[in-house]
Amino acid sequence: MTVAAQRALVQAGTDGSVVARCQAVGLARSSYYYRPRGETALNLQLMRLLDEEYTRHSFKGVLGMRDHLRLLGHRVNEKRVRRLLRLMGLQAVYPKPRLSAPGQGVTRYPYLLRERVLTAPNEVWSTDSTYIPMARGFLYLVAVLDWHSRYVLSWELSNTLDVGFCLTALAEALRQQPAPYIFNSDQGSQFTSAAFEQALLTAGCQISRDGRGRATDNAFVERLWRSVKWECVYLNPADDGHHLYRQLQAYFTYYNHHRPHQALKGQTPARVYAQTPTFKPELICLTNPA
Repeated sequence: MTVAAQRALVQAGTDGSVVARCQAVGLARSSYYYRPRGETALNLQLMRLLDEEYTRHSFKGVLGMRDHLRLLGHRVNEKRVRRLLRLMGLQAVYPKPRLSAPGQGVTRYPYLLRERVLTAPNEVWSTDSTYIPMARGFLYLVAVLDWHSRYVLSWELSNTLDVGFCLTALAEALRQQPAPYIFNSDQGSQFTSAAFEQALLTAGCQISRDGRGRATDNAFVERLWRSVKWECVYLNPADDGHHLYRQLQAYFTYYNHHRPHQALKGQTPARVYAQTPTFKPELICLTNPA
């Protein structure tokens, strides 16, 4: 049982003292009263600068980001930059050694979209998560995107990079629309988890995963993140999570219904998604014709 679950049990109990309830569930009293400190104002500023630079130049690693901050006048060391990047869930995008070595317990799936010509909505969906800075603090955002129309099917916010909010976004997309023929993601731990994999298989999707260190394999979602951040998040940093939710709700409505895309010949994602017949995979004949 996790510490959070133990703390919830102690809080829900009414019999006995807090000490007795902590002992009953095997939780140290100090762990019950512990409240994590948020990041300092300086660290939040550094994280904002790191996120902006990563959005522009995702190939930069710890040393490149350290040098970028130093050029801006911040005397930071490699250790601090590495910790902040890890907290933000950011990793430099470039081919790394042992690309073919799978993680322990992770099922390997090929990348199915190379040179594939998209023909209709619900042919390919894709997902990814990203760090979203606020005026005080930060949250993580996940979205599910239809590749053909660039339509954002669903999105969710979370204060942790766990699989829960990713599953919620997936379930919301599947509640609104039929399951896609192919579902693509990167190899983040949320999307390679058994729970997320099972949800896709239950829905009947073919699973596709990016190659490690290949941002171009999920280029449409990466482009979406740039639009969200430069057209919304950076212009007016949210005060808190509720404010950020309202901002993103308004932005995704604008993005889907009112923002023309050059790749869509000046049409909006919502119009292309609604007016194009949905994808129907051709039936494959498994026997020789008579």
